[in-house]
Amino acid sequence: MAIVSAGRLLCRLTELADPGSKGVRLEPEGLALLVVRRGGDVWAYRNACPHTGAPMEWLPDQFLNYDQTLIQCALHGAQFLIENGYCIYGPCSGQSLGAVAVEVQDGDVLLAADVSADRHFMRHCPPSSG
Repeated sequence: MAIVSAGRLLCRLTELADPGSKGVRLEPEGLALLVVRRGGDVWAYRNACPHTGAPMEWLPDQFLNYDQTLIQCALHGAQFLIENGYCIYGPCSGQSLGAVAVEVQDGDVLLAADVSADRHFMRHCPPSSG
């Protein structure tokens, strides 16, 4: 299992609109993340819907809903709070995106802790009963 080390550069803060989002793929580990900015705050999550494991973006770097207040999955329209990744609507309601700790230093968005690049990490939602 590959580990991506703390301090790894994800992107520059200037690459993120306010509010805005960006997809990041760390190689050679293959770790896919989404990074979201709102004001001076930045969050990162694994780019995988907890319902199916599918990538979340509508188009490259587009993870937010129309009014840019929620993260929205392109597959089933599930909606997640930006500040904690908690799903408030959709097939994985009550579940959360896989959060990844980040920090901003000198305009760089960096991993704040080591992260496993394991692709087989979770599937939070039980199968639909109907």
